[in-house]
This record gives sequence, C-alpha cells and structure tokens, in this order.
Amino acid sequence: MPLITLIVTLVVVGLILWLINNYLPMDGKIKKILNVVVVIIVILWLLSVFGLIAPLSSIRIG
Repeated sequence: MPLITLIVTLVVVGLILWLINNYLPMDGKIKKILNVVVVIIVILWLLSVFGLIAPLSSIRIG
C-alpha cells in the first residue's frame, strides 16, 4: 500500500471521528467507547498493512 494512501486513510478516519465527537450529541461514555473501538481497529489495520499480523480477512471470530 502506498504511503500516501495510508496517510490519507488515517486523516479521513481521524476527521470522521473528530466530526462525530464534536457534532453528534452523545453521552461521554459512548464517545469514549467509540474512540477506543476506532483506535483499536486502526491499530489492527496498521499492523496488518505493515505485515506484523495476518491480514484481517483471515482472522476468524467464533
């Protein structure tokens, strides 16, 4: 994956998360949970992109 695509994706995800946090009225606990889930998903995606873990499509739950 080209570096520019990686950076653009991270910026878009960050922008969407910022917009949700600032403009959607939610309880603070729900915002924290949403932020943690998004950060975990982004970290797993980055590890997959850099080849440190298996691709996310091969991870099975259940």
